[in-house]
Amino acid sequence: MDLFEYQGKEFFASYNMPTSDGVAVTSVDAAVEAATQLGTPVMVKAQVHTGGRGKAGGVKFAADLDAVCTHATNILGLNIRGHIVEHLWIEKASDIAEEYYASFTLDRSAKKHLGMLSAEGGVEIEAVAERNPDAIAKIWVDPVTGLDAQQCRQWVLAAKLNPEVTDQTVDLLLKLYRAYTDGDADLVEINPLIVTPSGKVHVLDAKVTLDANADFRQNLAPYDVTQPRDAREAAAHAKGLQYVGLEGSVGLIANGAGLAMSTVDVVNQVGGQPANFLDIGGGADADVMTGAMEVINNDPNVKAIFINIFGGITRCDEVANGIIEAVKRVHITSPIVIRLDGTNSAIAWKLLDPYLGDRLILSSTMLEGARLAVDLAKGNSR
Repeated sequence: MDLFEYQGKEFFASYNMPTSDGVAVTSVDAAVEAATQLGTPVMVKAQVHTGGRGKAGGVKFAADLDAVCTHATNILGLNIRGHIVEHLWIEKASDIAEEYYASFTLDRSAKKHLGMLSAEGGVEIEAVAERNPDAIAKIWVDPVTGLDAQQCRQWVLAAKLNPEVTDQTVDLLLKLYRAYTDGDADLVEINPLIVTPSGKVHVLDAKVTLDANADFRQNLAPYDVTQPRDAREAAAHAKGLQYVGLEGSVGLIANGAGLAMSTVDVVNQVGGQPANFLDIGGGADADVMTGAMEVINNDPNVKAIFINIFGGITRCDEVANGIIEAVKRVHITSPIVIRLDGTNSAIAWKLLDPYLGDRLILSSTMLEGARLAVDLAKGNSR
């Protein structure tokens, strides 16, 4: 779950990290009002879940209210790498003496947390790594023992930052690590982490990705409502489904992320284009299956549906009941190919038998089912 910059700063501020005053707005009038409240000069910053805002014209300095109005007008509605700007962050402008980079994420291969720190901030860390990899000081933190002040100090010294702000930087990095671990984050990044002319270390930008599975601990609802979703994804999310919209014509339903990804691959392999990734989970019942069918059916690009279920925890008869219920409840516009294997599959086949025909077809294997669904999506008859 990616956060907007202003949400990331609110997240950091909750861990007592120094951030700039600002106001999130969605209109030009609100931007001017926010700038009036904060006092100019301010920064007018597009809020999108992607990088490259500055290069795209999404970050502007405004010396007065007229400039705020002009920049807010130009930035709202701007397309930045496929993301349309609907939110702005009006932030009190900061004076900058130095710019650093700092982040924590998970190094899966090492099974440890990875911290990166560089005196070359304000640019993409990938560019720094390519141009001068020695400019990035790295630290691997055992999640069991955590990061202590001594380790952190050695890390800061290795990054060759301004020695006059070593104590402040150590303090901030320890807070950043706590935000990363206690906040159930997958990534926390500050770029740039600045030093002001008066010698204060300060968070000037924030990139935060949280683990959506930690909602039961963290209450992520305020962040969830600002996640970018198209109409299909919003409908699926409302039903609690793991769904990602794609551009093809074969609607896919599978149980388990691994099988769902394999189904996407197999459809591609046999010459088709998946319309989505949809994982109904390991214990899906008839209600979940019905919801999935409704979401797929509402996609106008779908010309055929492939349901690929391997019953382990999931009972195939429950899935069959869901398919039958969906067919009764919703006018399904596309032919449906069904592959059911595993727990109670024989019972499921018997349940489905009275409904089989040209529009509801059983397949014995995943590969055969994918081929048939692709043919149907292309308008080929059985």
